[in-house]
Amino acid sequence: MGQLAFLKLFLLISIPTDINDNRRHIHIFKKGQRHLKSVAKIWIEKEGEKCVEIDYSELSSKENAMLVKAIEDNWDFLNEQITKSFNGEKTVVKNLEK
Repeated sequence: MGQLAFLKLFLLISIPTDINDNRRHIHIFKKGQRHLKSVAKIWIEKEGEKCVEIDYSELSSKENAMLVKAIEDNWDFLNEQITKSFNGEKTVVKNLEK
């Protein structure tokens, strides 16, 4: 897994085996959970263009809005890191709270 960023209690992760999915996306995991399980999946593009949409989420509306805004605000960085993850390169982890 390619860790991309963290925001409050959330880790934003790219899974390199997802390279064959039809759209780029980010999985959201909660920090400190005993078992790693994605609590949300957020699309970040559609047909190569920026398009941030929630695919599924177990989170509150407030948490979803916070994550979508952070992804939109940091889209270029996150997209570059996903490319690195898919290429097997080391990703840079960014704190999105700053």
